[in-house]
Amino acid sequence: MSKRVLILSSSPRKGGNSNALCDRFMEGAIEANHQVEKVLLAEKKINYCTGCYACGGNGECVQKDDMFHILDGMVAAHVIVLATPVYFYMMCAQMKTVIDRTVARYTKLTDKEFYFIITAADTRKAALERTVEGLRAFTSCLPRAKEKGIVYGTGAWDVGDILRSPAMDQAYEMGKRL
Repeated sequence: MSKRVLILSSSPRKGGNSNALCDRFMEGAIEANHQVEKVLLAEKKINYCTGCYACGGNGECVQKDDMFHILDGMVAAHVIVLATPVYFYMMCAQMKTVIDRTVARYTKLTDKEFYFIITAADTRKAALERTVEGLRAFTSCLPRAKEKGIVYGTGAWDVGDILRSPAMDQAYEMGKRL
């Protein structure tokens, strides 16, 4: 069965390492005949959640920015890939902003499969667990969310470092096995 896959790439850096892993995941998923959309969050206007909770009554945020369409894509997707570079052992601000803005309709994010793609200069996979836990904290709030896999892109500081990493093949295979 073909699945709708939404990849949210939060790297603010053009040609960044986490984005390269997203491309490989996408290649595998497309080869397996899935419908894939990749969103580069750095190219979108996404305001911070103001905590006003005006969305509580109708599920629609009062802010008029690109998050409305991103959230529509998240609701429609079967599979959501959350990809983030790691800054100071935590997800980047762009990813956290998107997560916070799902408050308008997070209860509609039901039965989703999640994959995490994480890149960092640190070479120790264990050093990235705070980031993984942050992403899991989000998915634990979603009805029947299923974590399906994690790609750890360690040892990637400069743009392109990830291209020599086994994580490239892991991302491709993970996308292919959806």
